[in-house]
This record gives sequence, structure tokens and C-alpha cells, in this order.
Amino acid sequence: MKILKKNPMYGFCMVVFPLLTMVFFTSLLDDGLPQDLPVGVVDLDNTSTTRALTRKLDGFQNSRVVAHFQSVAEARHAMQENEIYGFLYFPKGTTSNLISARRPKVSFYYSNVSLSGGSMVMKDLKTVSTLGSAAVGMATLRAKGATDKQIQAFLQPIRIDLHQVANPWSNYNVYLSTVFVPGVMMLFMFLISAYSLGMELKFNRGKEWIEMADGKIVVAIIGKYLPHILVFLLLMFFYQFYIYHVLHFPHVGGWMMVVLLSLLGVFGSIGFGIFAFGLMPSLRMSMSICSLWGVLSFSLAGSAFPAMGMDAPLQALTWLFPLRHYYMLFQITVFNGYPLIDAWFHLVALIGFTLMPWFVISKVKNAMLTYVYIP
Repeated sequence: MKILKKNPMYGFCMVVFPLLTMVFFTSLLDDGLPQDLPVGVVDLDNTSTTRALTRKLDGFQNSRVVAHFQSVAEARHAMQENEIYGFLYFPKGTTSNLISARRPKVSFYYSNVSLSGGSMVMKDLKTVSTLGSAAVGMATLRAKGATDKQIQAFLQPIRIDLHQVANPWSNYNVYLSTVFVPGVMMLFMFLISAYSLGMELKFNRGKEWIEMADGKIVVAIIGKYLPHILVFLLLMFFYQFYIYHVLHFPHVGGWMMVVLLSLLGVFGSIGFGIFAFGLMPSLRMSMSICSLWGVLSFSLAGSAFPAMGMDAPLQALTWLFPLRHYYMLFQITVFNGYPLIDAWFHLVALIGFTLMPWFVISKVKNAMLTYVYIP
């Protein structure tokens, strides 16, 4: 505890930075879903029909028409300058060709540089393009004397009854903050766990530390990391309380699974940090391993890109990262509310990360007693 108070690195990495991470991610994604993404329109037809479609596009929640361009070249230049995410193009004669059933071509262009923004704009542009033909079809059928029920059955023969499980609002905050924030906290746990042992070696306090535990390395490890565990558990529990009780994130699995997940995440991360130091008993090398593992975790956890869509070698590699098992355990038991037995492999994996220090504990003791720190 004396070392924790003297060294500001512990305070920043164990309390300040994790709290800043919580505030940053949850406030950044506070709206849940990107709204009013800027789009443009190139309307060379300029009829009441195309203007009505433009108003419908502007009325969508995700899109907002911010500019009307005189040519495709102007709109494309604006998209390349990141002024708009996409644009809708009505060529001259669109309405007349639509009424006479000559199948006019309406084009839309969107930028997929931002994957989420591009996909949302694409969905709205595609919907508006479809609405044009549906409106003409509706007017034609009504002129022929068809009832509203007959028109609806003709235009939409199959009615979709959509039920989005667990997150019906498509809230990005729910999807991302539940993984990114614990992932950053686990990264700090990796680093601080290795850093704590490395500092004993650097300042030649290893022998004194082992002697204080009567030569029992297990007692020394428990004594050193007990404050770390308590601080990180408090932070993790505070974060879970904040997102589920204050922000009202869905947690179908209940609080027992949330508590279990927090415990496994903290113990597994600290266990990996100790293992990394035991594998490479050097402050620099062990922290480099922890940094690499922590950063790669975000890519291979499966939250941004599904693991099942990765190449086979990468799929196999995902099992080596604690965040992957944390994420899968969260998805299966907390987010979807499935029984714990469905996630038994990920449960065992996190327990395995917790027990990993046993494989290197004698090497850690040997390093403390015999190694000389080399900058």
C-alpha cells in the first residue's frame, strides 16, 4: 500500500484513466445511434415527385439533406471532401419515365470510409429509391379501383415482423461501451500487474519482498495483488452499476451473471499480467507483451468484426485473449440471458487465465532472488 501511495503511476492507471475511459465512451455514444448524417441531392428532373422523395429522405432519422447540387461531379467532390456521406441522383425525365413505366434509373452514391455511417446512409437512400416506384404503383392500382388492402397485398406480399433481440433500439452505446470500456480496463490490469513486479526487480526490492513473506512466493503474490484486486473490482462493479442501473443498459441475465463476469474479468486479467512477467522477467519486455495483447484484444474480441467471419488462423488466435472470452460470456449470459452452461468453455478459459501464474510462479521467485535489472 505504501508503494501505491508513493508512485502516482498506480493512481493514474488504476483509478484516473479507467474513470476517464468510462466517461469518454459512454458520453461519446450517448445518442445511441448516429443521427442527421449529411447527404446531398442531385435533382435534374425537379418535379413534385422527386421533390417529395427528397423531403422523405430528409425526414429520416439517420439522414439530413444539407445540399442540392447541379451535377454529379459537384456532389462527388463534396463527398470526397467529407462534406456529405452520400447523395441521391435523379436524372432528367425520371418522373415521366416512371409514370409511363419505362423503368427510369435512379442512382445513389455513398461513402463507406466510415462503415457505420455509410451503411446507415445507404439504407435510407435505398429506401427512398424504392418508395418512388411504390408510390407510382399505388396510384396506378388506386386508379384501377383497387382497395387499400389489395394495394398493400400487391406492393408488400410478405409482411416482415421484426423482433430485434436484447437491443431493439440498435443502441451503439449498448453494443460498444459494454466491451470497449472493460477492454481498456483489462489493458490497464495487464500493464499494472507486470509493472508492479518489474518495479521490484528494477529497484532491487525483490529479495526484501520475498523475505517479508517468509520465502513463500504465493503469499508474496497474494499480498502484493490484493490491493490491486480490490481497486479494480470496485471500479468494475461501479461501471456495471453505472451502465445497468443509471444508463439502463439491458441485462437479461441478471445481476448474478454481471458480478460473476466482473470477478472473472479482473482475476483473469491480473493473472495474465503476472504470467507475462513470469514468461519474460523484464519490466520492458513483460509490459510490451501486455500492451500487444491488450491492443490486439480489441480487434480479435469479435465485437467490431465477428470472429466467425475471420480466417481460420485468426479464429484460432482469438481464444488466446481474455477479452474474447469476457465478450462471449457477456453476450451469451448477460446480454441474451442464456444459461451459463452455454458459455462453459469461455468460463473455463477465464478461470484458466486466472490460474496461469501457477506455471511461472517459481520463475518469478527465481527472478526476484537472482536476476539483476538491466535497463
